[in-house]
Amino acid sequence: MSHYAKRIVITGIGLTAPNGNSLPEYRKNLLAGKAGIQKFQTRYMDEVLAGVCNFDVNKYQTKKETRRGTRAGSISIYCAHEAIKNARIESSKVDKSKIGIYLGITEHGNVETENEIHNIKQFDYDVKFWTHHHNPRTVANNPAGEVSLNMGISGPHYTIGAACAAGNCGIIQGAQMLLLNEVDLALVGGISESIHTFGIFASFKSQGALAFHENPHKACRPFDQKRNGIVVSEGGCIYTLERLEDALKRKAYIYGEVVSHAINSDAVDFVIPFGERQAECMELALFRGGISPEQIDILSSHATATPVGDIQEAKAIKKVFGKSSKTYVNNTKSFIGHTMGAAGALELAGNLPSFEDGLVHPTINLDNLDPECDIPLLVIKTPEKIKQVDYILNNSFGMLGINSVVIVKRYKK
Repeated sequence: MSHYAKRIVITGIGLTAPNGNSLPEYRKNLLAGKAGIQKFQTRYMDEVLAGVCNFDVNKYQTKKETRRGTRAGSISIYCAHEAIKNARIESSKVDKSKIGIYLGITEHGNVETENEIHNIKQFDYDVKFWTHHHNPRTVANNPAGEVSLNMGISGPHYTIGAACAAGNCGIIQGAQMLLLNEVDLALVGGISESIHTFGIFASFKSQGALAFHENPHKACRPFDQKRNGIVVSEGGCIYTLERLEDALKRKAYIYGEVVSHAINSDAVDFVIPFGERQAECMELALFRGGISPEQIDILSSHATATPVGDIQEAKAIKKVFGKSSKTYVNNTKSFIGHTMGAAGALELAGNLPSFEDGLVHPTINLDNLDPECDIPLLVIKTPEKIKQVDYILNNSFGMLGINSVVIVKRYKK
């Protein structure tokens, strides 16, 4: 039994990923083993590998609006509109003061600041050439705020800064606001524009954590012996969350029911993960939901393809699920790289269709399993067909030791 006082369900999904701009396209490519990593030019570093989204920026924005706003805002606006459309919600029939927007981000403002500094450099750093749009572009609430402005939503909006756990945290925040009756509909999830700041690539490279490979599609290699770091990607995924009674009233399609969550902190290191706290976070989510490890059918791993990080998570998973004979484990970053603030939301989305088709998408690029990452029932290279999927557990962890877990259940009346 969920610890939620009311039932919270997912009724719409809008996304853009390096290998798909809708859930059907994205899911099809995950099952087909099709990655979305490419070579990418970034300032001062020449060529890097990155996950780049190719969605129609002007589908819901004018060119003037995109020039004034941000890439993160454009990703958010696209995903929010697609989520509302997918949920078959008629905007004219919804009280927009009762819609909340809760979007997770890793960081925001770096892109715009780097661009402005680069721009005024050619004018000998004369700040009169600094844009007056800088402040609204760089405030932390910008992505959610751009959605509010674009869609005329007058309910609460804010972003959740939770490093790479942010996508899950956006979902959790929206569920909590629905439970508190603060809103009647929540647009939740996570977004990332990270590839447009050279600083993130430079920092990971200095750390020895930036992936490289002759073949871009094989660059992200979670749990593999030859993994050598993170592939930085952009992306976004926004869900519509509703209370079950409201979804039933309008006969909405239900993708799944959010039944439990947990957030905790390692309190150990700036960047090195701590498996013991990750395990505690999974255990807390299971406990709160009254769910046993054996009831989890799919565990979506966070693994980023860093040498230490993958081992820590593998240890945590084995500690919690080592005795489960039915918990299959997969990884989505092997396809799309690390979409940072969007990771948790995008990775969950890729698994939700399993409730319908019973397929567990694989982890790709795993040619030589690291013995220290030998997780039971790790799905490798090809999809696994199982009898029925009732529960999905989604791991999402981030720098400064923030851990998040969301559990979604197959909807049953």
